Amino acid sequence: MSGWKVFGSLEKRLEDPSLLRGVGRFLDDIQVSGMLHAAFVRSPHSHARILHIDSNSALTIEGVRAVYTLDDLRPYLNNKRLVVGLPSPSYKQELDRPALADKEVVYVGEPIAIVVAESRYLAEDAAAIVNIEYEILPAVSDCRLAVEKSSILAHTQSPHNILAQFDMRYGEVESTFDNASYIFKENIWQHRGGSHSIECRGAVSFYEPTEDLVTLYSSTQSAHTAKNILIDMLGFDENKVRVIIPDVGGGFGPKLVFYQEDVSVVLAAMILGKPVKWVEDRREHFISTTQERDQFWEVEIAVDGEGQILGLRGSMVHDHGAYTARGINLAFNSALIVSLPYKVPCYFLEVLLAVTNKVPVTPVRGAGHPQGIFVMERLLDRVARELGIDRAEIRRKNLIKSDQMPFKKELETRGGSPVILDSGDYLSCMEQALEKVGYRDFSVRKEKALKEGKYVGLGFANYVKGTGRGPFETVKVKVGTSGKILVYSGAAAMGQSTRTMLSQIVADFLGGDVENINVITGDSSAVPIGIGGSASRQTVTAGSSALLAAKEVRNKLLKVAATLLEVSEEDLEINGRQINVKGVNEIKMDIGEVAHAVAGTPGYALPPGFEPGMESTKNFIVDDLTFVNGTVAVEV
Repeated sequence: MSGWKVFGSLEKRLEDPSLLRGVGRFLDDIQVSGMLHAAFVRSPHSHARILHIDSNSALTIEGVRAVYTLDDLRPYLNNKRLVVGLPSPSYKQELDRPALADKEVVYVGEPIAIVVAESRYLAEDAAAIVNIEYEILPAVSDCRLAVEKSSILAHTQSPHNILAQFDMRYGEVESTFDNASYIFKENIWQHRGGSHSIECRGAVSFYEPTEDLVTLYSSTQSAHTAKNILIDMLGFDENKVRVIIPDVGGGFGPKLVFYQEDVSVVLAAMILGKPVKWVEDRREHFISTTQERDQFWEVEIAVDGEGQILGLRGSMVHDHGAYTARGINLAFNSALIVSLPYKVPCYFLEVLLAVTNKVPVTPVRGAGHPQGIFVMERLLDRVARELGIDRAEIRRKNLIKSDQMPFKKELETRGGSPVILDSGDYLSCMEQALEKVGYRDFSVRKEKALKEGKYVGLGFANYVKGTGRGPFETVKVKVGTSGKILVYSGAAAMGQSTRTMLSQIVADFLGGDVENINVITGDSSAVPIGIGGSASRQTVTAGSSALLAAKEVRNKLLKVAATLLEVSEEDLEINGRQINVKGVNEIKMDIGEVAHAVAGTPGYALPPGFEPGMESTKNFIVDDLTFVNGTVAVEV
């Protein structure tokens, strides 16, 4: 190392100049000659059988090129359903989404047909006059009713409305509750919500018939996930599908999902031989982009006379919507996270994932964690109120202490690894938050506010959350013959300073100049595999891969330079683009020259002992989650 320490320093974000100047390139900025535009015909019913689709009137509008239903797309599909590939033994049935509605619609907003025209306005007008004859069917909207044996079926072909069922348990639950001094019960409902990023979803697709190559620009959080699903649906070879993520105006979870609209736009571009664009409008977003929450909890907490937690038990019904688009992870996260910051000697929770005639549910901002945290904190507030103990004191009694770390919970992640809280001072964290919010003096402020005719409240919550979710992320670091350093990654940039973060890490090993580093993310052709952006993971996974790759490139740069300069490798250092002998600036080489030496020249040998190229690709493997903690306090 040359004394550089860029990572962690206050540097201007590399992402900002283009965004502040208004020259960022978002999906709707992609414009090419001859581009066609798509709109979708969507279900106005929560549950109905499709009897007949008549698109003749729409096709008579000048400028309308096509109206495609699933029957029209079927010959081009290798698999008509979007298989996500998130396995779990808890599934009771498979409910992957069809490319377009197949004989039956099961939620308002489900896409039935794609209309392609010379402008979005024409496409919208044509979509409005596609005539569909429906047989309206009974719908189920309450997940608690959906799981009953006598319930209306959300899908007429399904045996029941239970998508998955599992439980979490440890300890002697029954005997603990039988002998507990106090048991308090809460029924908690968490309403459905969504994520409303400034930029809605979108897709632009190009098809090269001579190469049989599909390119999809998508405002997704994972280029490689989208690519893998497309490969499965089209039956194409891996080298025939490319997914590129332009600038993204917010992801927040729903853009991690690959949607019916994405594959429909790709197929329309293939069939018509023209680039096709679709950009979701806000109304579509409300009724068709995946949502979150909608959970009903019936839970009991057992405590002794001092407020010490003895156990927790109950059930949770999770409204999963009409299809599964991201597995069971939401409900699993909620169930896992409930007790994590606290010592809970025994625990049992039965979880049912219900199928209803609503928009499918997937992760949104926290992926189920806030729900579980909310349940535990409400239970603790109830205990404090019933026993007449201060809310903070109840938590002091039950938080895991720093001298008890590492603390192993008798639980496993959905990947099967143990939940081990390796470090943290949860109590100190809470005390600092309460001090900053003025908890000790709140009663005085509350009394004063009441005299003024105002109502104020103060709430706080402790949480623990898993971060750095694996299994890996790919990063390639390359020094080009021009001297420019290129960093390629499967990570996705969505506003979290991903490019700045990767540049800083690489700069610490390769000269300290972030301006000489170009980071390419969100392009499935840049690296062969990748996971993308979600679950508080990219700095841990992509950052660690970048560190390993940059370190290996640094070592090779110094070894090759030492051979060319005929000096000891230990005597060299990298400063900016220069490799020089320490303290002797006259003896130096540009890193581009060093890269050129191993780039290969026809008929000439490489420097002895070196493989060609000045690059390294690394996949940092993550076996377990790292758990972080925090306390949130707010006065309203």
